[in-house]
Amino acid sequence: MRKLLHAGVLALGVLTAGCGGADDGSTTEPMVADQVKASPTSPETPTSSSPATRAKVELGETRIGKVLVGEGGRTLYLFKKDKDGKSSCSDACARAWPPYVTDGAPEAGEGVDKKLLGTTERDDGTTQVTYNRHPLYYYAKDTEAGDIKGHDVDGFGGEWYAVGANGKKARD
Repeated sequence: MRKLLHAGVLALGVLTAGCGGADDGSTTEPMVADQVKASPTSPETPTSSSPATRAKVELGETRIGKVLVGEGGRTLYLFKKDKDGKSSCSDACARAWPPYVTDGAPEAGEGVDKKLLGTTERDDGTTQVTYNRHPLYYYAKDTEAGDIKGHDVDGFGGEWYAVGANGKKARD
């Protein structure tokens, strides 16, 4: 009987360990189809933890017209939940929507209004690029220049939009 009890406890421990833990990426936010948990080391997904250089914001062509783009021509987004130039996206949100970070003042490419460029300090101490006081983000599901899979998406308590040259949501 004692061996059977030990075997049962061992089996229960194995099953419990396989069910996940505190670092399972869960969130109290309802998940929407376009929310993802991005790998912070994925070469396709820029991360907020390693600003290698001074960021450059340019204009890129998409199916909805010209929008702001960052590294590799990837679309930049604004989050309507952000207020007063400060990001309200962290943890699981920042894995799905990596902030566009910089090491120094961002640079404006052709067609980008340098006066609208700025920065804000994130809770983790990194410096995030802003445009027209909107913190800028990538979307983890955008893998190529011109992708706008994050445009007009509702997630993490607010709407997400690609950013036009005027600093407002791009029109589709």
